[in-house]
Amino acid sequence: MSQLDNKISAKCDGINYDKIDRMETFNQFVKKKNTFLFGITITFLTFYLLLPILAFTSVLQQKAVGNITWVWVYSLALFIMTIILCTLYVKMASKFDKAAAAVLQEYEKAGA
Repeated sequence: MSQLDNKISAKCDGINYDKIDRMETFNQFVKKKNTFLFGITITFLTFYLLLPILAFTSVLQQKAVGNITWVWVYSLALFIMTIILCTLYVKMASKFDKAAAAVLQEYEKAGA
């Protein structure tokens, strides 16, 4: 183990996880993070799983522009959606990191 691993392990050994779990700020943080993560996951899976369903129906088989059908437009939109959701997640992850640090600070101030 490296020195950093030892320091992290030593710091984690004295944490009272039950006390953190009872903290209101921690529960609000977890609820907010889970709502965000489940929301983008449901959005992604819904649009992703609709492609194979709609691709074999007449809905997406109609021509959009020239010989390009709507299934190609929808497929391209899935790539764009993925990039947008990943970008949104990266931006929100830094906010979640700050919120987690604030919860740990509150825990330490409370006399952990």
